[in-house]
Amino acid sequence: QVQLVESGGGLVQPGGSLRLSCAASGNIFSINDMDWYRQAPGKERELVAAITRGGNTNYADSVKGRFTISRDNAKHTVYLQMNSLKPEDTAVYYCYGRVVVRTSGSESYYWGQGTQVTVSS
Repeated sequence: QVQLVESGGGLVQPGGSLRLSCAASGNIFSINDMDWYRQAPGKERELVAAITRGGNTNYADSVKGRFTISRDNAKHTVYLQMNSLKPEDTAVYYCYGRVVVRTSGSESYYWGQGTQVTVSS
């Protein structure tokens, strides 16, 4: 069994910053892609940022230049540094990981439970 647990969400004023963390634990051999998604009320879940095991990154156009994704492979953890936050960044943010399971050697994907980010004055 593999678990992904997010932390770091909260309420922040426009222009402020937050740092999200997502720690994976359990039956893990390695983790390939680790991504952050978000879902605002009434909207589809969308990809915010992605990072490969080797550190290659990809961002949604709406967050380029404001958000930075990074990871610590030894800790099975991915981070999302969010700066210059806007009200439209308000959403539940979800962590996603493509995990190579230790006991089977196969790759499966897992989601975290989500963390709320609210940008409001």
